[in-house]
Amino acid sequence: MQTEGHDTAGPRLVEGPASARARPDGARPGARYDATRTARPPWDEDASAVDRDVAGAVGRVLDHVLADRVNRAHDLDPLFGDDVAGRVARFTRAGGKRTRSRFLWWTLRACGGEGAAPVAAALRIGAALELLQTCALVHDDVMDGSVLRRARPTVHVDVAAQYADAAPAGRAERLGGGTAVLTGDLALAWADDLLAEVPLEGGTARTVRRLWSDMRTEMVAGQYLDLHGQATGSRSLPRALRTARLKSALYSVERPIALGAALAGADDGTTAALCAAGRCVGTAFQLRDDLSDVFGDPRCTGKPAGGDVREGKPTCLVALAHGRAAAAGDRRALDVLERSLGHGALTEEGLEEVREVLAGTGARTAVEAMIDRLVAQGLRHVDGALLDPHGGERLRLLLASAAGEGPVRDAHPRGTRPEPARAAGGREAGR
Repeated sequence: MQTEGHDTAGPRLVEGPASARARPDGARPGARYDATRTARPPWDEDASAVDRDVAGAVGRVLDHVLADRVNRAHDLDPLFGDDVAGRVARFTRAGGKRTRSRFLWWTLRACGGEGAAPVAAALRIGAALELLQTCALVHDDVMDGSVLRRARPTVHVDVAAQYADAAPAGRAERLGGGTAVLTGDLALAWADDLLAEVPLEGGTARTVRRLWSDMRTEMVAGQYLDLHGQATGSRSLPRALRTARLKSALYSVERPIALGAALAGADDGTTAALCAAGRCVGTAFQLRDDLSDVFGDPRCTGKPAGGDVREGKPTCLVALAHGRAAAAGDRRALDVLERSLGHGALTEEGLEEVREVLAGTGARTAVEAMIDRLVAQGLRHVDGALLDPHGGERLRLLLASAAGEGPVRDAHPRGTRPEPARAAGGREAGR
């Protein structure tokens, strides 16, 4: 049985002119992708073969697409090809659990999609979703000033380190930030290009493109509300829930599900039921992410614990703790929250105080209960839809696992052994 990951027979790197020194991320300067090794497009796959390894199938499409894009970028300018295009490729190929692609795929299969055209479209749009995720994460790291992603330096930090000896510190840092913005921009452009290249017929094309347009706008709106809440110190639970839905529920789960349903030609009732399930589970997905940031093990999340606290993010967890402390007249808890949230230099001891408040006010338990309720509600929506037994069971199990502890893996029917999971990598549920 195949394990999750990338196909070792995909495009490989070949050396170009070695005109620059080795970079902190270990990539070889001047490297080019060899895109000549595949005899047919990697999206020309049988549905049952993709079922066995969805992430691997999407990874093969990414290998193919990125080989072409990076080589064209190198032809335009080798430095740009290496520093920007190459980073898009490495970031996209190396990380993540392909969660959004898997929601799209298993919705397609749950709705009976299996022909060559919908399978090819699903794999290519799944790859576009992964490029969109690269854009979101790279930009998110710049806005949050994060130093680690997937247990490696973030793009802006990596670029600054690469040029630390060639430019004064301030200029190297500005170069890092600017390059990261451009890296995210390029990933977004490639995602849009890939979607535009997918051959779709009339009604399906209109639906898919409208969903894609809405999803991009929702993603930006959610990030803006997150930034606005940080700046204003918002502790509103309704606003925190709204941010969670825009930032994660729609972008991470509901919209990929809607795309899969559209490609399969699902009827309105089935699409509505599955989207409602995605909205519930997607919100739970973000709530779990909020808990993982504060209480999770950095060895699993790939980032230091407490980033949301130090950045003062307006999470549901914090909003609940603040509201409960205020209602109980708990001045100590309110004082801890007031002096800790948004304090970038908060120590581990200070973070432990925040953890005690989040637990002591009952906020942590309340969020865990919300997650359970939302997942259960989402699964009821799925159970009420008429789905293909094979694909429907896998989609149901994927939804059930999405907001759970540990890495999200491909769902498998009862009585079958799951494939070994890849390393969890960085904390990505929220973006």
